Amino acid sequence: MGAIAVLSGPGGVGKGTMIARLRDRLAGWTVAVSATTRAPREGERDGMEYHFVSDDEFDRLIADGALLEWARFGGNRYGTLWDSVRGPLADDRCVLLELEIHGALAVRKEFPEATLIFLHPPSLDALTSRLRQRGTDDDRRVAERMALAEWELAQADAFDHHVTNDDLDAAAAQIVRILVDAAGD
Repeated sequence: MGAIAVLSGPGGVGKGTMIARLRDRLAGWTVAVSATTRAPREGERDGMEYHFVSDDEFDRLIADGALLEWARFGGNRYGTLWDSVRGPLADDRCVLLELEIHGALAVRKEFPEATLIFLHPPSLDALTSRLRQRGTDDDRRVAERMALAEWELAQADAFDHHVTNDDLDAAAAQIVRILVDAAGD
C-alpha cells in the first residue's frame, strides 16, 4: 500500500501554490482533489484544483458516506472524497492531500501512519499581506482569517514536519524530501 501525506497550514500560507509546484516533482504520488461548494477562483478548473459542487451535491456526498472528512470554512464546505484516497492507495500509489487543520487531524485518525506537514508563513505580517494581495477578502474577512490563523499556528505541534514558506523553491525541495522519505523511496 502507498503512503499518505497531508499538507496543511493557515489560509493564505500558499498551500495551493505549493501543491501546484509539487505536482511535477512527485513521481508515484497522486494529489487528491477535494470537493468544495465555493465558486472557482480565476484560473481554477473543475477536477484539477477542486471538484466544484452545489450545496445539494455536497449534502448527498455526506449522506452517502463518500467523504473521508469535511469542514466548513469561510461560508463554504470542503471535503476529501474517499475514492480520491482509497483508489490510489489500493494501486500502491502515494496520496498527497491539501487540507485545513481539522481535516488533517481527521486524516490522522483514519490513517495513523499518515505524514502530516505544516506549512508556516514567514511571519504573521507576511500572511496578512498574502491574504490582502489575493483580493478575495475585505478587511473584516482578512482580520477574521488572521484570528483563525493564530489558532491554526497553535495547532502546529500536532504535525510531524514543519516547513516555512519563505522561499517557494526551497520549501518545495524540503517537502519533496519529506515525501520521498514517507514513500520509502
